[in-house]
Amino acid sequence: MMNPFVYDIPTKVYFGPGKLEHLGTELAALGKRVLLCYGGGSIKRSGLYDRVVAQIQGAGLELWELPGIDPNPRVTSVRQGAQLCKEHGIDVVLAVGGGSVLDCAKFAAAGACYDGDPWDFSTGAATPQRALPLVTVLTLAATGSEMDNGGVITNLETKEKLGRGYPCMQPKVSFLDPTETFTVSRYQTACGSADILSHLFEIYFVTGDESMYMLDCFKEGMIKTVMKYAPIALEQPDNYEARANLMWTSSWAINGFAGAMQRSGWSCHPMEHELSAFYDITHGLGLAILTPRWMRYILDEDTQGRFYQYGVNVFGLDPALPPREVAERSIDLTEQFLFQTLGLQSTLTDLGIDSENFEVMARKACGGKILPGFKHLTPQDVEHIFEMCL
Repeated sequence: MMNPFVYDIPTKVYFGPGKLEHLGTELAALGKRVLLCYGGGSIKRSGLYDRVVAQIQGAGLELWELPGIDPNPRVTSVRQGAQLCKEHGIDVVLAVGGGSVLDCAKFAAAGACYDGDPWDFSTGAATPQRALPLVTVLTLAATGSEMDNGGVITNLETKEKLGRGYPCMQPKVSFLDPTETFTVSRYQTACGSADILSHLFEIYFVTGDESMYMLDCFKEGMIKTVMKYAPIALEQPDNYEARANLMWTSSWAINGFAGAMQRSGWSCHPMEHELSAFYDITHGLGLAILTPRWMRYILDEDTQGRFYQYGVNVFGLDPALPPREVAERSIDLTEQFLFQTLGLQSTLTDLGIDSENFEVMARKACGGKILPGFKHLTPQDVEHIFEMCL
């Protein structure tokens, strides 16, 4: 019997060019005082900042800002955002940027309604019961944060990068204009594409009772979409069809629909969070390095059926071949796509990372015990996967 599930995505999405003209109206419906969250200077260089501010001012709203949000967003920025909201009576939080900005804004919006440290939400020490309404304007296809209630926050002091999701942090409205991603660099486009694929792999490689034929077809179609359009976006950054397909796939890869029946935990993300926490590397790059090694490590008689399905349905491998051969070939092709087609660095050694912290990282990834997933992993298993990445 297939697992039952609840499906609910209460985010209104404006998709396509020109939709930003509705931003002022949507913000005004949620309040008068706006906190604008963003990262570096890219939204100013592209002109998006000016267009956003014009919408805010045109709607007669008051504006405060939280700039400088880093990749792998810091809890320090979350705390700063929550404090700004409290000090100025902010009504609505507006995040303009990629997943890091959106994640930070989510926790700041929740922290604004909480008397304690917002880091409590990341550790699970507290559960937010409410949050200020959040509106997002997306500039990078990668994390899917524009249509889910989750986020990942880094604490550099404790070397922790923790992901949590709470219903009150779901964005109310999100604006997705693929043209805003035309200026995303080749490197960030590749890392974002690897991130999308990892979200799909985490919900695709599950046991039989955690999926269904319809959802498998949907997930396989999204994987094929990334593999088709990411190379086009790399070579033609202003190709609207490529950017639009990547952006919409990013949203649907992790908004709860495709993985609705899943009960097993994720594997590569907890491992990568340790890499980012210790070395502050780009999330998508860490996932790319880990993914094929994790695949090879867990491939056995129990798991090869899923890899066989992946190889036949995604890569078009001959179904008459022995299942093990198809499974191994599918991993080879995944590795080839990540490192040759996307051009991402293939080892931790390339990033200047050695094995010094692997033992503690593996233990933390497993919570000291077991990392549950498609195939459960012990700290020793995780440490071995890290070593395979050198």
